[in-house]
Amino acid sequence: MPRYAFRVEYDGAPFSGWQAQRDLPSVQDAIETALGRLDAGFAQGARIAAAGRTDAGVHASSQVFHADLLRDWSPFRLSEALNWHLSPAPVAITAVVPVGEDFHARFSALERRYSFRIVARRAPVVADRGRVWHVRQPLDVEAMRHAAAHLVGRHDFTTFRSAMCQSKSPVKTLDQITITTHDYPAGQEIRFFLRARSFLHNQVRSIVGTLERVGVGAWPPERVATALAARDRAACGPVSPPQGLSLDGVTYDPDPFA
Repeated sequence: MPRYAFRVEYDGAPFSGWQAQRDLPSVQDAIETALGRLDAGFAQGARIAAAGRTDAGVHASSQVFHADLLRDWSPFRLSEALNWHLSPAPVAITAVVPVGEDFHARFSALERRYSFRIVARRAPVVADRGRVWHVRQPLDVEAMRHAAAHLVGRHDFTTFRSAMCQSKSPVKTLDQITITTHDYPAGQEIRFFLRARSFLHNQVRSIVGTLERVGVGAWPPERVATALAARDRAACGPVSPPQGLSLDGVTYDPDPFA
């Protein structure tokens, strides 16, 4: 059975998340339904495997999954056919490549990269509604950077881990948190970039929600270090809403899409 790797982008707003769930719309189900119109194996219940399981409302510009098909396809024809059957769902295949049977979208991944967008302004957000977290007060970005520095490196991230997380260990290495500012009409946009081999369930949203507390002045930056050291979910700040979060890249070596 030939194996293919797919790069996919999607708007997470209408979905309950990536993972297929009974009686709820998911990105995985939309793709498998489309594949079922092209491949007998998926028509009979075959499954795809993804690099990560994004939550309800979370977007992706470069999610990766793989699928084993019953017939050989040219990558161009497979991409075109799958996008045809995915329409009008807000899901698009942006690349398809044949890969060896040792490639696994999840277990072969060396790094995941996420971004999160906040817009700080008094006026409601219209043009980017559903794509950003709107906060009404200005944020102290330097204070947030100071606080974020405490989280970089290898730590026990129990404080920033959902109670529903299925990871065997809360210990993860967060390789990077970068916070940048950008002009935005009548306000300011703040973007967070996070990079790690893997993340715990709700880790990024928990970190951003906690840093937002620092940004508005409700927390001093040092309280983030205290919260991390507590290894207690109750020490975490609020979890940010999902709509500002996007999975923007997955790293492999070698890169099948190069």
